[in-house]
Amino acid sequence: MYFDATLVALVAFVLFFGLLIWLKVPAMVLSMLDARSNEIATELHEARRLREEAEKLHAEYTAKRAAAEAEAREIVATAKEQAAVVAEETRAAMQAAMARRERQADDRIAAAGTKAADEVRAAAAEAAIAAAEKMIRDRMSDSAQAGLVQDGVADLKRKFG
Repeated sequence: MYFDATLVALVAFVLFFGLLIWLKVPAMVLSMLDARSNEIATELHEARRLREEAEKLHAEYTAKRAAAEAEAREIVATAKEQAAVVAEETRAAMQAAMARRERQADDRIAAAGTKAADEVRAAAAEAAIAAAEKMIRDRMSDSAQAGLVQDGVADLKRKFG
């Protein structure tokens, strides 16, 4: 019999594929491909679920961030209002304190003026008394003094006696 290399290669090829089929290699390859396909499908499903969760979390955090920013703006606005109120109260208190000090200074000035006027009057009165005393001493003689004493005694007798 004449064996050609092509015939041997064909027989070997057929035997190889026959052996593969008999050992159920194509079924194993298909089952492995199916298993891998199922794993990939499961991973895709899990990836979709995780993506949906991530999008949901992203939406929640975006909403929370917006709420936090709004709250921060509200806090800043409230703080500005309170600062303005405190500044106005401080300004009013300072103006009141300045007015009080001004009134106290005016009162001190008025008191000093009154005291000075009283001192001037007292000095003028003392000067007038001293001048009157000197004038009375100069004009008063012993006989005039005795006459005044007699008039005073007569006056007392009239009133009490």
